[in-house]
Amino acid sequence: MLVADLVKRKVALIAVPDTASALAAKAVTTTIPIVFNTSADPVAVGLVASFNRPGGNVTGITSLNTEVASKRLELLHEVVPKASTIGLLVNQANPQLAHINIADTQAASRSLALQILVLNASTHDEIDEAFAALARQGIGALVVTPDPLFGSRSEQLAALVLRYALPAISAHREFTMAGGLFSYGTSLTDMYRQLGIYTAKILKGENPAELPVSQSTKVELIINLRPRSCLVSHFRLRCLAAPTR
Repeated sequence: MLVADLVKRKVALIAVPDTASALAAKAVTTTIPIVFNTSADPVAVGLVASFNRPGGNVTGITSLNTEVASKRLELLHEVVPKASTIGLLVNQANPQLAHINIADTQAASRSLALQILVLNASTHDEIDEAFAALARQGIGALVVTPDPLFGSRSEQLAALVLRYALPAISAHREFTMAGGLFSYGTSLTDMYRQLGIYTAKILKGENPAELPVSQSTKVELIINLRPRSCLVSHFRLRCLAAPTR
């Protein structure tokens, strides 16, 4: 295991990009400082004792990606108002994030009178299979939930939405940059900047147990207006004002 190897090497600090990596690191060491990025509630998943006083050797940065799950659904509904059933792509191999995103999106769907079809994909092939299932069932649009897997598979996801002419929104800006329709979520640039600041503070002697968990509040709405990739030829895309932060 990579984390165990880092502990054996007695590194000064371990910085991790997601919840699963943070939990794995915490399970291996109680002495080496750990700084995380996470979209989950770090208290609920057991990373820290509290936001204000994390305790132990772990602290980090949280995003608004799960808190804005309802807004992603609302934005997609504005673009495709006739789609009564929306697909929700989740990674059940990352259960903390999957559960939160399913619950929040389903709660938002009730106020919009929408049906949600949850599709699980934890591998490259399962992503392909999920899109085939969407096509078979005639689903009108798709929400790609925030997950490290989907962030790393942005090109595959963008190619699939184009192949199936499926309007989709993602939490990851990389999806839009790869050719997807649009994205709405926390700025990863801002999150990693904050993670770097926390890393520097700890390396300079501050105690992670006393560094409050910080929240990245910068949210990006990115719309792809290139005719080839944003499905403008299939759907009329209204101008969307960036939601108030």
